[in-house]
Amino acid sequence: MSSNIEKVVCVTGASGFIASWIVKFLLQRGYIVRATVRNPANNEKVDHLLKLDGAKERLRLYKADLLEEGSFDRAFEGCYGVFHTASRVQLMVNDPQKELIDLAVKGTLNVVKSCAKSTSVKRIVLTSSFAAVLYNGRPRAPEVVVDETWFSDPNILRENERWYALSKTLAEDAARKFLDEQDIKLIVINPAMTIGPQLQQEMNESSQTFPNLSFGWVNVKDVADAHVQAYESDSASGRYCLVERVAHFSEIVKILGQMYPTLQIADKCEDDEPFMTTFQVSKEKAKSLGIEFISLEESLRETVEFLKEKKLVEF
Repeated sequence: MSSNIEKVVCVTGASGFIASWIVKFLLQRGYIVRATVRNPANNEKVDHLLKLDGAKERLRLYKADLLEEGSFDRAFEGCYGVFHTASRVQLMVNDPQKELIDLAVKGTLNVVKSCAKSTSVKRIVLTSSFAAVLYNGRPRAPEVVVDETWFSDPNILRENERWYALSKTLAEDAARKFLDEQDIKLIVINPAMTIGPQLQQEMNESSQTFPNLSFGWVNVKDVADAHVQAYESDSASGRYCLVERVAHFSEIVKILGQMYPTLQIADKCEDDEPFMTTFQVSKEKAKSLGIEFISLEESLRETVEFLKEKKLVEF
């Protein structure tokens, strides 16, 4: 990235977990960053952004709402790149179509339409999810290697009521189809379960038993870094799976137990079924961006240290 216009970018949903780190890394690299949030006057949501190094000089907040067509127009005009990370994460829903799917698809389309309307946007880095990769009916086992050519099948997701995965899959698809006809390059980042230290104030909920699930895991700093590297690399294209390791929750509990013997943690599985199998994920494309993954152990340590500092875990 050489020219000055390429140094003007916008991050949507900038107060979120991943987005906050993207803003931090962009400011560190000298970018002029526009950050969209639903309410710039809500100090609790935006304070951590305003305190970042370089924010005073090069960060500006814009009000925008995913469901309001045209509400991103002003923020995007004059930007060369857009990082679209805004997304409503909601796992418990009564009406998945209305509360999750319409939101994700309509929100993403509103963003890419505003990009197309602008006279300046040439690159979009979209935060999708590993959930938009994984569910295609192919069996997963320890010797199976998942890569960027896997696409989740909406029919399978509907059948299994995986609404969050469906919303991410359809939103990614909608962005790709719309931008196919525009002179804008789309790069998609598909991170797995993202952990690590938070920059923002609010916390997510916790539970007493661990689920019988095997997840891909990745550090938030690697996810944010991959977004910036993908934006800066002329050869970046298509999708990038970001998974340091696939591990069952029982393994997470074991690692944490060894690191923090007195940590009060759920140590019982929620069911008595055999543990869900693990699988592998190709790191080739991620490594082509220069990502050297932070280990799962280090990511877990950082997460616990952050929670400890905020007095959110008990020992």
